[in-house]
Amino acid sequence: QKKVLKEIRNDMGTNAQMNRLLQGDVGSGKTIVALMAMLIALDNGFQSCLMAPTEILATQHFNGLTELAKDLNINIKLLTGSTKTAERKIIHEELENGSLDIIIGTHALLEDKVQFQNLGLAIIDEQHRFGVEQRSKLWQKNEIPPHILVMTATPIPRTLAMSLYGDLDISVID
Repeated sequence: QKKVLKEIRNDMGTNAQMNRLLQGDVGSGKTIVALMAMLIALDNGFQSCLMAPTEILATQHFNGLTELAKDLNINIKLLTGSTKTAERKIIHEELENGSLDIIIGTHALLEDKVQFQNLGLAIIDEQHRFGVEQRSKLWQKNEIPPHILVMTATPIPRTLAMSLYGDLDISVID
């Protein structure tokens, strides 16, 4: 985890967009690494999002990250297909005015109404469950493309990862 976090911190410290695949078994610590990366973005004045392929997984991430960050005074919200209209309106306003630090959600994050003030980091869990067009829509939500961190528990050979995702760096949590 420390080695991977150092790689991510180095990537995020350059002017180039990070494009990193984080691979690790279930329970290996990908979520804590993701939170630390989001804290780096937040510390630098940027918002973060984490997109998961299912409402169940998005809710698990939301609950886990909320618990881990409970003492940090960070505004974290969940946006899924079943988020009520009134809550959606609040989320949209907070994203646009910058008071929402971290948004976790499903495909609902791709809706046109979801606009960020300053998205600096987009994390996608189980990226292979999303289409190329869907993924690219997420990083078009900011004038400057955000850093990208994709996470998977599915072992992907480097050559296949390069053909699927293009030019990216790969980190593995053992």
